[in-house]
Amino acid sequence: MTNNARNSLINKPDSLSLQFIKYLFVAGAALLVDYILLFILTDLCNWFYLVSTTVSFTIALTVSYHLSIKWVFTKSSYNKVYEFVMFFLIGAIGLFANLLIMFYFTDLLKLHYMGSKIVSTVFIHFWNFFARKHILYK
Repeated sequence: MTNNARNSLINKPDSLSLQFIKYLFVAGAALLVDYILLFILTDLCNWFYLVSTTVSFTIALTVSYHLSIKWVFTKSSYNKVYEFVMFFLIGAIGLFANLLIMFYFTDLLKLHYMGSKIVSTVFIHFWNFFARKHILYK
């Protein structure tokens, strides 16, 4: 990385590219929580995979919220209650899409539920980042 590129990242801490890179780390942490809980609840506790998906996604969303406001989207023009509600509404849309994708790939296409989760993760990651960036943290 050139000095100019490095300086522009350092001097513009809320640039879209730097936020996206930081969000990848936050999403990675939330993803670990999501996948580990999904596996534990489904395979070890014998929960139905869509119930496990809902619980693991919701807990991972909470992890994502706390890491995001501390590290990625540090500037918000909204009060914390509104910010929290909007963050979770965007997450709820992501959860609904996640459940639809999981159902489609698992029940209809007969893909293993963890394979379906990988497919849904790609779509949901981009939805969550860009919805939060453009709706909540403009």
